[in-house]
Amino acid sequence: MTEGLRERKKRQTRQHISDVATGLFLERGFDAVTIAEIAAAADVSVNTVYNYFPAKEDLFLDREDDVVQWLATVVRGRPAGESAAEAVLRSLRAEVVALSPRLGLIDGYDRFMRVIDRSQALRSRLFDMRQRAVGAVAVVLAEESGTGEGAMPALVASQLGWIQGHVVEFIQRELMAGRTAAETSRAALGLLDEIESLLGERLLGCARRPVV
Repeated sequence: MTEGLRERKKRQTRQHISDVATGLFLERGFDAVTIAEIAAAADVSVNTVYNYFPAKEDLFLDREDDVVQWLATVVRGRPAGESAAEAVLRSLRAEVVALSPRLGLIDGYDRFMRVIDRSQALRSRLFDMRQRAVGAVAVVLAEESGTGEGAMPALVASQLGWIQGHVVEFIQRELMAGRTAAETSRAALGLLDEIESLLGERLLGCARRPVV
């Protein structure tokens, strides 16, 4: 469907507010910037900011839905013959090789991470996002297994969340230590190999999609 003029203007306004807010957060820190200051800098009203971003954290983490649903999307879309853990490892390797912005593999991204590191509110939101990501993939695994909300889907989901979270945190630490995105990518590939070698056969083979 072609995007209409109204929808395009709304999308552009949302992006403009987000860009202005991000610039202020990078310059002064998340906690030091108010919604009123963001509205003034973006030349919109405070109500307009809240219409697009219900909470201040939404202005900085404006791709939250994509982050929360990533694991579930990968597991749901895995091909026949592939297990849930294999799908996550494969997808993470592909994102690392591609220097994906989703993982923060951009030179200079450490500036964003330092903003998060200095704000309890942002750290709390990220923790909540990771918990919801695990919950979303647990739902997918439970639906596929037909076991409802049993223990096994939740246990597997928590392990998949650990894999993703550990890789993301490793990348953040490397970038904040001054490594380039390319250097961090190579190191992250090695980390993924180590993670896979530590996983037991039961997890690596769990929720393997049947070959029809």
